[in-house]
Parts: sequence; structure tokens; C-alpha cells
Amino acid sequence: MSGTVDDKYYQVIKPAGFAERLLIAAREKIYADFLAQMQPSHDSRIADIGISDVVTDGANVLERNYPHLANVTACGIGSAENFQRAFPAVHYRQIEPNAPLPFADNTFDIATANAVLEHVGSTVNQINFVRELARIARRVFISVPHRYFPVEHHTAIPLLHYNDRSFSAACALLGKSSWSDEANLILMTRAKLARLAAEAAPDIDAKIGTTGLNLGPFSSNLYLALKKRI
Repeated sequence: MSGTVDDKYYQVIKPAGFAERLLIAAREKIYADFLAQMQPSHDSRIADIGISDVVTDGANVLERNYPHLANVTACGIGSAENFQRAFPAVHYRQIEPNAPLPFADNTFDIATANAVLEHVGSTVNQINFVRELARIARRVFISVPHRYFPVEHHTAIPLLHYNDRSFSAACALLGKSSWSDEANLILMTRAKLARLAAEAAPDIDAKIGTTGLNLGPFSSNLYLALKKRI
């Protein structure tokens, strides 16, 4: 697969606009929580699974902030030429959607995925994705958009995404029906993350928290942190 494949995820995020400024603020907080939960050292081996091949100020927050990029392996489903030009110190590996990751068990100290889990296509695929990250790394940090943030991240539809039926109707009315198909988007909650963690990694310590723009129980993002008992 060649070219840019992630443009659809940034359709409501215009460069230098208000939405992008909010996105940057949210992802800076996600990055801060990644550091707090994973506590990487200067030599930690990190896998960033599902990087964006759209290079903007709001994308790829790890690569834009982390000081030890030579220890980062980034993975995406495209050839990611723009990403590789923007971050030449990062090792890039192209992967297949919903296939086992091409790494041995515990290759990495940390595996992370930002805004990926909600797009893998089904609950079974989500379980397998979490399981794969837990297989290749000793610690895992997954962040996702929060369903109960007042504005849905991909469509900018307010409030109606709290219910599947109203979200589907709103998407159909606005010509955005693809976002109501779970093959493209599964809206995420704390309870959903907890079920996925219990199914995918039952023997691994799990922590779920809010992150991103801080609105308490309506914060913009959630994280799942997994730490193996070593």
C-alpha cells in the first residue's frame, strides 16, 4: 500500500484552526500521561503502532516530543513516505491491518497506540490488537477518543453520538454514514476498554483513566495502561 491513507481521520481538523489547537492540547496531555504511566528511560525500546502518515502539528505526538527517537519503532499500514521524511531517526515498519505484529514476544519495553483501537473493525479485532501489543512489549499504553466527550472526534457531531441510533441517523443526514459503521469506528467507553483488557490480557495489571482535554467524566480521551508482572 502506498500513498497517504489517513486523510479521512483529519477531515474535521483544519490546519492552524481551532479544532487543531484543541487536538494538539489533547495530545500533549496524552503524551504527558504516557510518560507518567510508562516511565520510559533513555534506552527504553518503544513501538508506536498505527502512526499517522498525515504529517501535521496534531499528529504523531510521540515522535514530535520524545527525545530518544532512535529507540522508537513506528508501524503503519501505508508506506508513510511523509512520516519517514519528517522523522528520519525513527525506524519504520509497514504492517498489515489486523494481522499479527512482526515482532517476537517482549521485543519492546513499551508499546503504544494512539487513536487506533477504535478503527480496527470489530470487537474481535480489538481484542486481538490489545493482545498483540501485550505480547510484544512489557508495558502498553493505548489511548482512544472518549465516546462521552460532548463532540464526536471524527464527525464533529455534538451529543448525538451518545446513542448508536441517534449517531447513525445524524451521520446519514450529514453524509457521513461511513462513521456509523463499526468497520470504520467503534466509539469507546471506560466499560468497553475494561472488557477488552479483561479478555485480551487477563493476567496483566490494567489501569484505565481519562486523558486529553480535562472535563472529568466527559474528558476527550481515555487511556488503558498494561504492565506485566515481572
